[in-house]
Amino acid sequence: MADRNDKDVIDLLVAQHGQIKALLQQVHLTVGPVRQQAFDDLVRLLAVHECAEREVVHPASRQHAVSGEIVDRRLHEEQAAEQDLARLYDLGLGHPEFDSTFASFAEKVIEHVELEEKEELGELQLRASNDERVQLASVVRFAEALAPTRPHPEVGGSLAGTLLVGPPLVVFDRIRDAIGEWRRQSSNA
Repeated sequence: MADRNDKDVIDLLVAQHGQIKALLQQVHLTVGPVRQQAFDDLVRLLAVHECAEREVVHPASRQHAVSGEIVDRRLHEEQAAEQDLARLYDLGLGHPEFDSTFASFAEKVIEHVELEEKEELGELQLRASNDERVQLASVVRFAEALAPTRPHPEVGGSLAGTLLVGPPLVVFDRIRDAIGEWRRQSSNA
């Protein structure tokens, strides 16, 4: 098996897409604390994944002459998904509208993932060298380490908004994550 640092950006994103699909399925099929943990994991993964795609992958795709129309469609889908995810997060698992809203959201996410892999990542794989793709994977991992762990559609998805508001949100999100994890562990003890 290749070292984590040898993984190119396509392999990294496709693996994360697999994790996203598995978490969508887990949220759909489970109940109680297991479902809540799966939803929390999904929110966290989608938030950091989409932030890294917005800030690193989509600009790299444009730089490597992937159609601007393709990139724009993926960005539009991601912005809509971020708003839907924020709504689901605010509703909470116990809300009567959660299941139907989540089912629609899951369908859109899966469609987005499949189109992104086929159209954008397929083109990026053809147009960027292996070394560039490996370097992009490192930049994506770095961006994910600094990304907010909750959806924040009010930031607007712009680089300027992320740079201005992002750092305090990251700190706040990660503190909330740590407190939530501590509470889960305390209640299981």
